[in-house]
Amino acid sequence: MFKRITVIVLDGVGIGEAPDAADYGDVGANSIGNVARVLGGINLPNMGAIGIGNVTSIEGVPPTDSPKGGYGKMQPLSAGKDTIQGHWEMMGIYLPEPFPTYPNGFPPEVMDEFEKQIGRGTLGNYPSSGTVILKELGEEHLRTGKPIVYTSADSVFQIAAHEDVIPVPELYEICKKARKILTGKHAVGRVIARPFVGTNAENFKRTENRRDYARAPETDTVLDKLYNAGLDVWSVGKIDDIFVHRGINRKNHTLNNAESIEATLKMLEEPFHGLLFVNLIEFDMIYGHRNDPQGYYGALKAFDDAIPALLERMGPDDLVIVSADHGVDPTTESTDHSREYVPLLVFGPRVRGVDLGIRKTFGDVGATIAENFQVEPPLIGTSFLSNLTLP
Repeated sequence: MFKRITVIVLDGVGIGEAPDAADYGDVGANSIGNVARVLGGINLPNMGAIGIGNVTSIEGVPPTDSPKGGYGKMQPLSAGKDTIQGHWEMMGIYLPEPFPTYPNGFPPEVMDEFEKQIGRGTLGNYPSSGTVILKELGEEHLRTGKPIVYTSADSVFQIAAHEDVIPVPELYEICKKARKILTGKHAVGRVIARPFVGTNAENFKRTENRRDYARAPETDTVLDKLYNAGLDVWSVGKIDDIFVHRGINRKNHTLNNAESIEATLKMLEEPFHGLLFVNLIEFDMIYGHRNDPQGYYGALKAFDDAIPALLERMGPDDLVIVSADHGVDPTTESTDHSREYVPLLVFGPRVRGVDLGIRKTFGDVGATIAENFQVEPPLIGTSFLSNLTLP
């Protein structure tokens, strides 16, 4: 039905607490709604025209009587509230159990082997915010050369190192060693390289040379199925890392939202037949985790401003799906991800204004893509393809 489908993940943009939010300590979370509330209203005219204001109450973004696309929200089905869980579920992988987390740090069986493999001692090994731990341990790292290991409420093994102490390529190799160690019961969702620069605790700053080393999916995703069917599967941002570079035949590993939006627009100017999968990382990485609602809104506005350029590059056989992988409400005390519904906005020249309702799983996105390209459907998800097009 569509020759090209573009999926854009607004990383960390939730739209209200999920039914099981209490199980995750996230009662009251609403990433978009709460940002709009604390700022006294926000302006998102293009997403508003598609119908995001019809999904939930957003101060400054009223509902519209004539939506220009499909609108709704999706409930997380898999356990957890992590990037991996969200993206994998979107592409047809259901995780009944969450990945392991380490509220007390990693056990000796992990850390002893890790230090042996890298030939260095380590600092930290406790849950922390990435900016806080640099203030606490960054100067000791400069003195000792020991990498900083930390985690969070998510299933992550994060390794921070100053780029002048442990060069970025070496840090990546260290992360690969950690990834090989963290298997079985310790198979965390991601090992993350966190390079930083600066001279002291007051000016340490993480750089854009972050790299994620994800756990591999145990079954085929919708990406794999499209790839195996000979279709194009192009990625922008950290999608390649999230899916361990599998089921993708063209990658553009951009590092920030502006680069990712620019790359997406350029790719849409080229002919392809299949899926373009995009992650916009800054809602989560820069603003959500740092509890910065003004910056979060700025990133939302920048994406909203790019929608007309997306529309200009779309032909009659194009479809764009905008959603998210989890929430990360920057107005709460927590700096962690939040268990939320995620928005679902669908638009293109052939798409009518339609209420897509509350979807039971993020997997409805993958099911829709699979039906469109006539590949084997995923085990979870219900396609909304037939709801979209004009009669």
